[in-house]
Amino acid sequence: MKKVVGFVLMLALIFSGDFTSEASSRSLGNEVLSKNDGWASYGEGTTGGAKADKNQIYTVSTKRDLIQALGGNNATNGKNATSKIIYVKGKIELNVDLNNQPVGAEYYADPAYDFSGYLNAYDPMVWGYSEEVYGPFEEARARSQKKQKNEMVINIGSNTTIVGVGKDAKIKGGSLMLNNVENIIIRNIEFEAPVDFFPQWDPTDGEYGEWNSEYDNISIINGTHHVWIDHNTFSDGENTDKSFGTYFGRLYQKHDGLLDITNGSNYVTVSYNIFKDHDKVSLIGSSDSRISDRETLKVTLHHNHYQNLTQRLPRVRFGEVHVYNNFYEFQQNATYGFDYAIGVGQESKLYVQNNYFKFDFAIDPSKILKYWKGTSIYEDGSIVQVKKSAQRVDLIQAFNQANEVQFNEEVGWKPERYTNIHPTMTVPILVNLKAGSGKLF
Repeated sequence: MKKVVGFVLMLALIFSGDFTSEASSRSLGNEVLSKNDGWASYGEGTTGGAKADKNQIYTVSTKRDLIQALGGNNATNGKNATSKIIYVKGKIELNVDLNNQPVGAEYYADPAYDFSGYLNAYDPMVWGYSEEVYGPFEEARARSQKKQKNEMVINIGSNTTIVGVGKDAKIKGGSLMLNNVENIIIRNIEFEAPVDFFPQWDPTDGEYGEWNSEYDNISIINGTHHVWIDHNTFSDGENTDKSFGTYFGRLYQKHDGLLDITNGSNYVTVSYNIFKDHDKVSLIGSSDSRISDRETLKVTLHHNHYQNLTQRLPRVRFGEVHVYNNFYEFQQNATYGFDYAIGVGQESKLYVQNNYFKFDFAIDPSKILKYWKGTSIYEDGSIVQVKKSAQRVDLIQAFNQANEVQFNEEVGWKPERYTNIHPTMTVPILVNLKAGSGKLF
């Protein structure tokens, strides 16, 4: 045991020293994804805006600056494929007015929007649970939400690198939209999840209905490909779910995902990020019926820190998804309780290697994986630490022993694009040292 501890400490010192000296002498904006670093390295790889001319290199510190650097018009910036490097300096608030002042629901609300009227009209005791809501109150809510969306969803065009400067770059209160684009790099930024001021009540969602919201921190949708998301930090920040209260006996949910990859998107690498304090984290594949997603949704997730989260770490449909060397950490008294880590969805082909799961409370390891209509998952090398006791666990065997549905390891593919798959025992130290924003300087 002493030899193992000594080895891990030595490894930490080595990685810490190398990492600091290397980062201090480089320009992050010109860096590209390394060869074989996950699915985003497929083909010509992912280079972002590395080919940008000098007049396409920007430093931004406000929402207006960011939109201008992306092309000047948020409505059309998604079509701007000019190579560009954008450095984010300090904190950018996306939920602001024209004077860069933070705003609330009243700024976006339609003149006919009436939340009290909405609650009265769609109270399940009046409306019931059998059909979705409609009528003037819902229409006013939808118009309000559309106005908010137009203001705080930022469209990103192809061939773009967005990187934070130093240790305190932050984007708060908005969503970065990657819609049918390619070759994007986003690094070294702290993201605070956007708040949907106008959630929709859906009485048909589940047995008792749910409040549903829009806006991910980053949305990768509609055939977007070759994206590298690296060394960022994602969380709900000050706006936790519990702070929003409940209506109709259900949580008034104003958050969606942190990083979702859907609708035929492909070749994405997500590395060395911190995801913390959130419910639904990463959805890969949006619908069981979307069979056009077959042969897409190829994603690599490695060396990420998943901390005090509830679910979707990730939840996968259809895709060939490589999940390795991630550190999952859960505390009993956290704001967000644990449900499951990895969701095995419709026709998913997960390849899960050398991940470390740490709980400071007693838990059945069969709860780490969850059945979502998929049965194929390869898993190897997992360590599960419950309180102070850590041991290797066959997660598929644990699940199969506890459930009627049985997982199998016949995924039909084997990852070829990766650099180093580290021993599982070293993962907590490596990830703690290197993951998250502010670690590249």
